[in-house]
Amino acid sequence: MKEQMKECIDKLYGLFEECDGVTTDSRNITAEVMFFALRGASFDGNRFAADALAKGARYAVVDSDEPLTEHPELSDRMVRVEDVLEALQALSAEHRRRLAIPIVGIVGSNGKTTTKELVSAVLSEKFEVYATRGNLNNHIGVPLTLLAMTAETELGVVEMGASACGEIEALCRLSQPNYGVITNIGRSHLEGFGGIEGIRRGKGELFDYLEHNGGRAFVPREDAVLVDMAAERADMAVEFYSRTIADGLRSNLVGDYNRANIAVAVALGNYFDVPSERIADAVAMYVPQNNRSQQMLSERGNCVVLDCYNANPSSMAVAIENMKSMVGEHKWLILGDMLELGEWSSEEHRSTLRRAAEVDGAHLLLVGGEFSRAVEQLHAEGVVLDAECFESTTAAAEYLARNPLTKATVLVKGSRGIALEKLVTLL
Repeated sequence: MKEQMKECIDKLYGLFEECDGVTTDSRNITAEVMFFALRGASFDGNRFAADALAKGARYAVVDSDEPLTEHPELSDRMVRVEDVLEALQALSAEHRRRLAIPIVGIVGSNGKTTTKELVSAVLSEKFEVYATRGNLNNHIGVPLTLLAMTAETELGVVEMGASACGEIEALCRLSQPNYGVITNIGRSHLEGFGGIEGIRRGKGELFDYLEHNGGRAFVPREDAVLVDMAAERADMAVEFYSRTIADGLRSNLVGDYNRANIAVAVALGNYFDVPSERIADAVAMYVPQNNRSQQMLSERGNCVVLDCYNANPSSMAVAIENMKSMVGEHKWLILGDMLELGEWSSEEHRSTLRRAAEVDGAHLLLVGGEFSRAVEQLHAEGVVLDAECFESTTAAAEYLARNPLTKATVLVKGSRGIALEKLVTLL
């Protein structure tokens, strides 16, 4: 069976080498790409294989006989496999093996994407780097990231996300990282991991891979949890560094909590002998995007901290703490529900509101049922909050349209599913 799989992947790899990349989206076809007809709960890519070829794809990888039966004239450009997703993943692992370049794997509860962008910016000062684009960090995104690397790529930076134990292990088998970073162990995806110990175990799968495969981890001395996790793996090589190496560097990132992300990039830059002045320049020139740690001054005179790409109790805590130190007579915390917390959701939302209440003079605008229920529970306990609650972002937008904020310091943070970025034009 293994021999058959190897023959299949070798054949597929030969066809891949004829192509100008891969895609899984039939709406986004460019000439000479290889289209992988993935299936999902509500879609079947096999139905679009012929359309992808008509748009210019060189080959389509399918796991159904229907496209071949319906379009026999295209049979020489359709590759039939047992499972398209498995074929995509196996092909990416084979491509990574043949590239034989150093790869840095990045996991963690918070700050993965910002850290990935900073590390990429710093290492690009010396190497031809390919890093995860956007948030392509799951069982589909990581293979796409690996397959986008070319013979010109000298070093890869791969972000790996997970919501349950076993997922990082699987992504490590594909990306085969030589170096690894865990940004932190926080309270994200509590439902999937089954609690904080599950998170520690799940993120630690990166360290397990490094230990068993001769890799090296980068660990901040100030993080006792990560130091302990490194110590538990006696055979893993570790590069310890202090977060003070980020001190004094200019940055466009908001909040002291981003100092940890900057320090990772500096540590890796130092390890790979990037000149210190070029490290400093790369950090200073990095501008956050995609609603992550962005600070902007609006036409209404509001200073807006936009950090609503995602949220969990740990990232909420540091964002709220940062608001305490920000200058401003009028402070507004626009917070959206934190998703995927399971049985911990109620308490975590109450804890977040207790922390928010410590911001002097802060007004709270809360979006989502979890925060609304938390407010009711805290009021019953005698906790007084200056809060407006809304079931949806649309309702919150209507409120802001009627009651515009001016010359205020505003934090906007919530889980991606709440879509708080829709409020930005009203601020």
